Amino acid sequence: MNESLTILICSLLWGMSVLTLTYMGLKRISGFRLEKRNFSTKLPLFFRLFLPFAQPVSKLLQRPGFERIRTNTDIRLIQGGLDQSISPEEFLGLRLLYLFFFSFLGLFFLISNTRVLVLLGLIFLIYGIAYPTVWLTLHIRARHRSIQRALPNVLDLLTLSVEAGRDFMTALRDILQHRENDALGIELERVFREVQLGKQRRQALRNLSDRVRQSDLSSVVETLVQADELGVSIGHILRILGDQMRQKRFQHAEKLANESPTKLLFPLFVFIFPAVLIVMLGPVMMRAFSQFL
Repeated sequence: MNESLTILICSLLWGMSVLTLTYMGLKRISGFRLEKRNFSTKLPLFFRLFLPFAQPVSKLLQRPGFERIRTNTDIRLIQGGLDQSISPEEFLGLRLLYLFFFSFLGLFFLISNTRVLVLLGLIFLIYGIAYPTVWLTLHIRARHRSIQRALPNVLDLLTLSVEAGRDFMTALRDILQHRENDALGIELERVFREVQLGKQRRQALRNLSDRVRQSDLSSVVETLVQADELGVSIGHILRILGDQMRQKRFQHAEKLANESPTKLLFPLFVFIFPAVLIVMLGPVMMRAFSQFL
């Protein structure tokens, strides 16, 4: 056990030494330096640590052969609201650094004969291959859920303001001033800025739908654009949309509540049921074995 702990500590120190030497070499060769950024969305710790090293790698990914994967990555970063924090080339560079560093570290542990280090090597290997993509997917899903939850309340506030006689953009501005800066607020503020810079309202709303690509928000945007083109009263449309989104949110909550008993079966049988059996049958089995022996 002491030998395994010594190997683990030496491996971690070796990894830190490689990172330090790589940073010093890049700084000496190309004037590379750590960059201070104000991230609109807080990135994971290792993302922020690897991001300066990903910048030289990202230059190699600007070639025409990587155009398709850059486009797909850019779309997903925009969906997650990360397009102002990290570029597609930098995120792809992060994925490559994760793959090489943690895969190499995992293979280094796998060649050892200790079970603990072999297990740790497998964890590092899976982490390096899958974590950046999985994190981005989960971040987009969480952002879409946040937008879905906040959308009915925003529609209700817009309905009250428009029916009170205010213009749509004026009502949107007042709502954004008094709401917390969540995902939906950030996107609506971007719409408001685009309209201020001269874009038509329907075009700014279409850009919102193309950026976020959340089904409920896209439905609302499409309805508002059609109402604007046909000259229909937007206050009545907003009230109908608010009722629909609220009803859909309730249905989604009921669906999750109905699914909860099925989801509880796995932890029940894996964690709770064996513990109950041990508590109830443990003393009986110990007595039986003691008499048998």
